[in-house]
Amino acid sequence: MKPGDPNHRVLAAGGHTGNMLYDWFIGRELNPRVTLPLLGEIDIKEFMELRPGMLGWMLLDFAFVAKQYRTYGYVTDSIVFISVVQAVYIMDSQLMEPAILTMIDITTDGFGTMLSFGDLVWVPFLYSTQARYLSIHPVSLGWPGLSAMGAVLAVGYSIFRMSNSQKNMFRNNPNDPRVAHLKHLETKAGTRLLISGWWGISRHINYFGDWIQSWPYSLPTGLAGFTILTAGTGAEGAYKMADGREVVPGDAKGWGMIFTYFYIVYFAVLLVHRERRDDEKCASKYGDDWNKYKKIVRWRIIPGIY
Repeated sequence: MKPGDPNHRVLAAGGHTGNMLYDWFIGRELNPRVTLPLLGEIDIKEFMELRPGMLGWMLLDFAFVAKQYRTYGYVTDSIVFISVVQAVYIMDSQLMEPAILTMIDITTDGFGTMLSFGDLVWVPFLYSTQARYLSIHPVSLGWPGLSAMGAVLAVGYSIFRMSNSQKNMFRNNPNDPRVAHLKHLETKAGTRLLISGWWGISRHINYFGDWIQSWPYSLPTGLAGFTILTAGTGAEGAYKMADGREVVPGDAKGWGMIFTYFYIVYFAVLLVHRERRDDEKCASKYGDDWNKYKKIVRWRIIPGIY
């Protein structure tokens, strides 16, 4: 394909069904590009995946930290923890950008309304919900709470990063001493499927690590839910805002979890849905070899459970 040639655009596998509304939503073109002065040719989908949404998420987190300080005159450890660990996750995605080239979003999905809405709206405004909550209702974790959150995060991040690094290393150079010992299944398509190491534990062990990472984003909000009372109420244990109003859990305690813990539930559904689509794609690509592979690596995401 000649770069920049509009007559040779690649269509996404599911983006040319003939149903105009569906194709518009799911994305018709696989990797739309645009050429800009000085910058040259840019892959719009890859740019949108990492830049506006992810960086917008981080900026909103920091804005909510500033909001908490403006409202109460101090900043709590919980909102700092969430903002910092999410910023690290986001910056890691920028530094490890080549790794996203193997993700189903890039390799299979077209760039339509679904991905563009997700990148520009869903990611920055939904993923920053926990920081938004804490900007109004401060929560202090203390060192025991911070240590527990850090431990959970370290486990999830380690699984996610080490498994992805192992896969990319093997894909780029199977003879690398760090991965040469791993067992693999040769397929008729000429591809080698890892069946040991991280990828012998489950078919998407990286998804499992990524999901574990989502828990410390929500856990610092505790039993979320608050009520804002008028100034001078004198409620016990209330947080006093700069304008005199008071924030207390009250009868709303617990109800806010519908929003602050939504990310964990949503992310689990997203990963399962993505794994199912990947399974269909691989079954079509590898045929009987994929069935052999699934008998060796039995678990889809969570070892022993799913």
